[in-house]
Amino acid sequence: MRRARRDVAEAQLPTTEFDLTGPDDAREALAEAEAGAPEVHMVQLLDEHGNLHHDGTFSPYLQRLDAEKLRSFYRDMATIRRFDQEATALQRQGELALWVPLTGQEAAQIGSGQASEPQDYIFPTYREHGVALTRGVDLAQLLRLFRGISHGGWNPKDTNFHLYTLVLAVQTLHAVGYAMGIQRDLASDPDAVPAAVMAYFGDGASSEGDVHESMVFAASFQAPVVFFCQNNHWAISVPSEVQSRVPLVNRAAGYGFPGIRVDGNDVLAVHAVSQWALEHARSGAGPVLIEAFTYRLGAHTTADDPTKYRLAAEEDKWRAKDPLVRLETYLRKENLVDDAFFAGIRADGDELAGYLRKATLAMTVPDIRASFAQVYAQAHPLVTEELEWVERYQASFPDAAESVDERNGGAA
Repeated sequence: MRRARRDVAEAQLPTTEFDLTGPDDAREALAEAEAGAPEVHMVQLLDEHGNLHHDGTFSPYLQRLDAEKLRSFYRDMATIRRFDQEATALQRQGELALWVPLTGQEAAQIGSGQASEPQDYIFPTYREHGVALTRGVDLAQLLRLFRGISHGGWNPKDTNFHLYTLVLAVQTLHAVGYAMGIQRDLASDPDAVPAAVMAYFGDGASSEGDVHESMVFAASFQAPVVFFCQNNHWAISVPSEVQSRVPLVNRAAGYGFPGIRVDGNDVLAVHAVSQWALEHARSGAGPVLIEAFTYRLGAHTTADDPTKYRLAAEEDKWRAKDPLVRLETYLRKENLVDDAFFAGIRADGDELAGYLRKATLAMTVPDIRASFAQVYAQAHPLVTEELEWVERYQASFPDAAESVDERNGGAA
């Protein structure tokens, strides 16, 4: 009897085992059906074969896009994929301590990033390289953090693109607080330009309490914030259906604001949905949750091996939904591009890769004393004592002077 009860209990436990379950989103659909969750509509305007589809709410947003805007979507997606490849190579060669790939998620990032306005403020996680590109961040500066020589790398005030957040979901709380600040600024100055905040996080981070708390506050105060969840199906090695027994987008209803699931590999749909959501937030109507249904084709980070927890068949099925191939097919069918366009993008990508490599290799290790100086606004006796200990320790090595010079790029 004891053995039977244990077997029943084990059968009811969710599993993250690396088994032969079906690829793609079949597992998530099964989990939703078992939970009795209603079928979720997913906004899609451009399918994986490059065909346009009509949506009564979001298709009108496509009328705002001219040919150059459509080409800019592809250019940005191709640029950030080339950036991702070069950064991965730099890490493999020991020039970066770690890298966080984004391949497969280009449409979710470029589509949403290009939908934002300059006055909007963006709170990223640590994978939003494509959003950074759309906000005008120098991509070489992104690598300072991953080279281990900076806690950030760029000034957020220059682009309204915040520093990366390595602690899961913390940025959602910061985003809501910032949005509430915008709300109060507008109340005191009716002539101020309306703005919104966009907070990015992944399906794994959605399991953190910070996301719940941020959505409670956002709903309670009608804060002008768009929660943008990139559901790439894997929180490192944990599949999304283990994290949530209902579609992530359905959580918005529990807080009392709109939730939209969009095909995260369809840059046109992502852009349209993001524009709608940001306009909704800026108008004072409150927060919105966007769940971009996409896929992480590569590893979680360069320290991860996805072959240990998922099948190649799953990855192959999602490669067929490649956002770049999808848009290229459409652009060619509409005669909006030619071979010279793609050749130019490849050339620009190679030039970018060369710039990134040169800039990365030129990054020098900052003086250790700068780290001690940044702990408090004013000198602190304990920090001063610790710095003196470090300096004595470094001076104890015979080649200490030469080592310091090398770390500082040859400067004394």
